[in-house]
Amino acid sequence: VQLQASGGGLVQAGDSLRLSCAASGRTFSNYGMGWFRQAPGKEREFVAAISRGGGSTSYADSVKGRFIISRDNAKSTVYLQMNSLQPGDTAVYYCAARPRSIQSGVYTSGYDYWGQGTQVTVSS
Repeated sequence: VQLQASGGGLVQAGDSLRLSCAASGRTFSNYGMGWFRQAPGKEREFVAAISRGGGSTSYADSVKGRFIISRDNAKSTVYLQMNSLQPGDTAVYYCAARPRSIQSGVYTSGYDYWGQGTQVTVSS
């Protein structure tokens, strides 16, 4: 499956952004999806995940209550709505797809396919 992330940009603290990740090549609803991020000089970290059907989600503690992951299987797209952005959210954001996911499962690891990343910069 090929993944194309978009929607990043430069915003001020407190602003919102919505990232999109469009998938192609395989049946999108067969994949659990996730968002990860990597800040300069830091390791890539888990941000959010959603099950194949969209009924289950999981979030990193650092974004819980501010970010919302969702998916539209008819459009083969996963979204990350980011609210109340903080300078600490500055990173390259990657979407990822996980095959062999059960319908209700959400996962923080085991992703095989990755998008190219989209830069999010939050100024104070």
